[in-house]
Amino acid sequence: MTAKKVDIKDCNALIASIVELGKNLGLETKEEYNVAKRIWGSNRSIDIILRDPKTSKVLGIECKFQKTPGTIEEKLPATIEDIKAWPMDGIVVYGGEGITVNMKSYLVSTGKALEFEELDSWLKLYFGLPLN
Repeated sequence: MTAKKVDIKDCNALIASIVELGKNLGLETKEEYNVAKRIWGSNRSIDIILRDPKTSKVLGIECKFQKTPGTIEEKLPATIEDIKAWPMDGIVVYGGEGITVNMKSYLVSTGKALEFEELDSWLKLYFGLPLN
């Protein structure tokens, strides 16, 4: 079941909402964590790292938000590829009206992307937390 739709206005609000959710679930959070290089050579900064202090299980999260259609269509496939090079599991959490239905279908097909409203239950399963 999908959670109630949350009104997130931009990428910073998306990041803040994910950090808040992680903390509410008892996870450690770290924002803008620098690690190695991206596939195209620039420095890699992962938007959010979540860590379970009990198990040390770690997850990286890239946040993508698009208000209007545009360059996100080009950036998201590269982000999915970049996640494969991370030294941990990773996902993309996306939002905004500018992400087309076709791009959402692609993202879902990768198994590496979801909308914020789906994240709470996904994180509970991933980290083995109590299911309420």
